[in-house]
Parts: sequence; C-alpha cells; structure tokens
Amino acid sequence: MAMLPPRKLPNLDDSIRSVISNWPFWLGLGLYGMAFLLYAAALARLPLNVAHPVLTSGAVATVALSSVLVFREPFYWTTGAGILLVIAGVALITAHVA
Repeated sequence: MAMLPPRKLPNLDDSIRSVISNWPFWLGLGLYGMAFLLYAAALARLPLNVAHPVLTSGAVATVALSSVLVFREPFYWTTGAGILLVIAGVALITAHVA
C-alpha cells in the first residue's frame, strides 16, 4: 500500500474567507430567517390548528411547482391530484374554525 502524503491542516483565515464569500449560505440563512418571522406572524394572528396545515400544505405545493419551473422536473397528473387532495384535506380540517 502506498503511503499518502500528510494532510494539510486547514488555515483559519481561509476558512473564514470561504464562509464570508459563500453567498448561497447567506441567501439561505436570510430566507430561513424571513420564513421564521412570517411563520411567527401567522401564528400570532391565526389559531395553530389553522396556520400549521395551511402553511405546510402551501410549502408542499410550492416545492412541487417550483421543482417543475426551476429544475424542469416532469409534472405528472398524480402530483397535481395529490396537491389538490392536500388542499381539500386542509380545507376540511379548517372548515369549522373559519
């Protein structure tokens, strides 16, 4: 078995510079923080048994539709039927509250 050269220890200065210049990380962190604030605002105005199903189903539909638009994934009729069933289920769950 051949000997491997010793591994170079990471330089702290390079690590800090790579974190600062990592724009996808900062974009994701900012969007995550904004989603948290919007979710907290929704919970402050709506009951939990309404806000959570509505926001969760909205996230599922958004991910499914954006995967078609952004990543050009195929959109099958079962995906559309599933989204409609989730929306119908949320409507049934929240019907007595509204």
